[in-house]
Amino acid sequence: MPQSSSVRQFQPSEWKTYKGLRLRALADSPDAFGSTLANEIERPDAQWAESLMAASQSGFDLPLIAFAGNEPAGLAWAKVDSADSSAIQLFQMWVVPEHRGQGLGRLLLSTSIQWAKTRGAKSISLGVTCGDTSAVHLYTSAGFEPIEMPRPLRPGSSVQAQSMRLEFHQ
Repeated sequence: MPQSSSVRQFQPSEWKTYKGLRLRALADSPDAFGSTLANEIERPDAQWAESLMAASQSGFDLPLIAFAGNEPAGLAWAKVDSADSSAIQLFQMWVVPEHRGQGLGRLLLSTSIQWAKTRGAKSISLGVTCGDTSAVHLYTSAGFEPIEMPRPLRPGSSVQAQSMRLEFHQ
């Protein structure tokens, strides 16, 4: 019997769960993120706690946690673009390996898209590592399209990343 899946916003008190998932994501998929485990692991606990507290109060952030049953199984973070309030950025999207292929990524993505639409956004954008990957397939199937030429994931990296955008037609 499959476990039930759900997604909801992180609560500020869940910063340790957020930290654990984020560090696990960076360790599991180092080429999927602009940041690195080495950079993030150095952050003091107070910074992790403050990030979620500030997000919960900002009105511009949607830090999401996905569950497989009662087990934390993924995360994503949607944020209003500071330069353009009609644009939403999506980042930190990741699902734990043992729960991939069960729809959690799609649920995180659809929750982020719905939040963006509810805010009256015109688009939602993200970055993804180039290649024939499940992430690229997920975003493409949701209607995201490339918007820029691929570029190095980080300075000096041979891994290429692609910006993608989903436009909302209102």
